[in-house]
Amino acid sequence: MPAVGNVLVGGGGTTGSALAIPLARAGVTVDIAEIQPGTSALGSGITLQGNALRVLRDLGLWDRVAAAGFPFDSLGLRAPDGTLLMEIPDARIGGPSLPATLGMNRPELAAILADAVREAGARTRFGVTAEALTDTGDRVEVRLSDGTSGAYDLVVGADGIRSAVRALIGIDVAPRPTGMGIWRVHTRRPAGVERTDLVYGGPCFIAGYCPTGPDTMYAYLVDKARPRETIGDKVAHMRALAEGYGGAWDEIREDITDPDRINYTWFESLLVDRPWNRGRVVLAGDAAHACPPTLAQGAAQCLEDAAVLAELLLAADRLDQSLFDAYMDRRHERAKAVVEASLQLAAWQLNPAPDADVPGLAGRISALMAERP
Repeated sequence: MPAVGNVLVGGGGTTGSALAIPLARAGVTVDIAEIQPGTSALGSGITLQGNALRVLRDLGLWDRVAAAGFPFDSLGLRAPDGTLLMEIPDARIGGPSLPATLGMNRPELAAILADAVREAGARTRFGVTAEALTDTGDRVEVRLSDGTSGAYDLVVGADGIRSAVRALIGIDVAPRPTGMGIWRVHTRRPAGVERTDLVYGGPCFIAGYCPTGPDTMYAYLVDKARPRETIGDKVAHMRALAEGYGGAWDEIREDITDPDRINYTWFESLLVDRPWNRGRVVLAGDAAHACPPTLAQGAAQCLEDAAVLAELLLAADRLDQSLFDAYMDRRHERAKAVVEASLQLAAWQLNPAPDADVPGLAGRISALMAERP
């Protein structure tokens, strides 16, 4: 018998969905409280590395993900004018049967996960969030924002970087800006774009793009963080930044016309010290750790949290602190390594250092991610 009979998952995003699916398939009653009014995904695209793909394959979703995304096995480095400087083979850290990287549209990943949640038998309640939690020792009594209440064996806070569950259990850790912001646009894929290409230099810290399908991609520009109220015309601003880049960017720039396809966010970071639980309430995903996407490991770390926590819950016959300690032993240091490395890469871009070893740091994290958590 699993360690829990019923679970409330706060948050129906990547982490919450990837946790709910195996639990519900095993017969656990799973309710998801999602504050958004429906299935959605911020941003325009997502880069999934091999360890993220490994979790999706273990969930039985690889065929759907592969059909919706664009796989590739190398990384290109270009000069601002578009000249190719280097093509680097990328390690298949998820194993030889998976590509090194897959790009896809975020809403498509969200839809695949939401379908699998429904198929597994978990229930998602949209437009609600937890407002009060009372841990009685053997249950957690929950009051939701729609006035309903319930009692659960376990509550999981998978509700993102500004987690309401984290605040309710008294963990006073807030996200911190890194000083950088990212402009993303969902656009047509120019002919010849077959992988992620990055430019370090020009008017931005990074200019890059990632194919997401047969004729789609997302492109991004990383700049100093700007107060959102000073941005004004998003199209004009992103096009102006893109003027500093050639090659595929000549086509990308011409396609930056619709402000609704442009997403601007700040890079932020967060890391909760162990343990991530307070009694029978535990955090997972961005609620516990978040980092700038300089290593493209954010979604992968969320998926790994869900996989490890589900495995432990389904293998144990009771829920106690030893289970949460095992969760921490497998997740805390790994997630911390990714957060710290991602922040170090951002710091080297903000303040270039002569001894910065970007390839060495990225290689060490890649080797670590090749190991199963």
